[in-house]
Amino acid sequence: MKNKIDELLNEVNNLAAKNLDELENLRIKYLSKKGEISNLFNDFRNVANEEKREVGQLLNELKNAAQDKINELKNSFDSSSADQQKTDLSLTADPIKLGTRHPLSLVKNEIIDIFARIGFGIAEGPEIEDDWHVFGALNFPPEHPARDMQDTFFIEQNPDVLLRTHTSSVQSRVMANQKPPIRLLFPGRVYRNEAISYRAHCFFHQVEGLYIDKNVSFADLKQALMYFAKEMFGAETDIRLRPSYFPFTEPSAEMDISCNICGGKGCPFCKHTGWVEILGCGMVDPNVLENCGIDSKVYSGFAFGMGVERITNLKFQVKDLRLFSENDVRFLEQFESAY
Repeated sequence: MKNKIDELLNEVNNLAAKNLDELENLRIKYLSKKGEISNLFNDFRNVANEEKREVGQLLNELKNAAQDKINELKNSFDSSSADQQKTDLSLTADPIKLGTRHPLSLVKNEIIDIFARIGFGIAEGPEIEDDWHVFGALNFPPEHPARDMQDTFFIEQNPDVLLRTHTSSVQSRVMANQKPPIRLLFPGRVYRNEAISYRAHCFFHQVEGLYIDKNVSFADLKQALMYFAKEMFGAETDIRLRPSYFPFTEPSAEMDISCNICGGKGCPFCKHTGWVEILGCGMVDPNVLENCGIDSKVYSGFAFGMGVERITNLKFQVKDLRLFSENDVRFLEQFESAY
């Protein structure tokens, strides 16, 4: 794969186009979802574990180099065409201020980019779901409190239709319709019947992950989460896994990171413990695999899920969750130079 990366990098550095049509063809060839660079990312899963970090960095450099080259050629065409345009005297004298990306979008995209480097793709699904995909397929017993009206927004009954309470519903859809290996992220908005306050809201955003293949172990889960924590919060970040319970994973764990404000020494933000909880995770329960038509004696897997608002709070120390959904321009403008 390293030789193929070197060959493509050499091709990218020598790209040339006579017009915008040729440039678009080059972009499709190298950067589209079915382009040559995307194919290399798809083959990344076959790279030996000891080479994944090095090869992942080389793939990232190749993708960035291709994007920069395409942008460079595009800018050269834009500048030459701009010189030929006449001045538009109807334009306003006052500059039009551009908007900025939402902080949740910034953090969600960073999470996706980090896991993309180790081979995770993306899958999405409906926000209005049936009981089976949200609860039944994921090993929730009939008496589980999450099925209660106090926690879930139900739309119809018999059969139950509801606003999804987690993006795990997309996991159950994927497992039922796609054969392993599966290595995907599931970003999206979810809903729960909670009182709105500075620390809770009736809707929020999640990014969940799922990896199913032969011989997947808890060590693979720990390594993936360690990589994510260090890429997101810094190389000095430590993690710890605490035993927990989720209906769809066994064993299950909560993951904490060393507080990125005090460096683990203890402060009011981490309640003087030195640790901050960021996500839940575990090995996919064999019942869930069987419910979705996957042989649990052949395949195993891990899953994890995190709240985007939670990660954004840690990155930017936003103390009131309601600010994310109030569309206050003064609040959003603070993130113009965040990335």
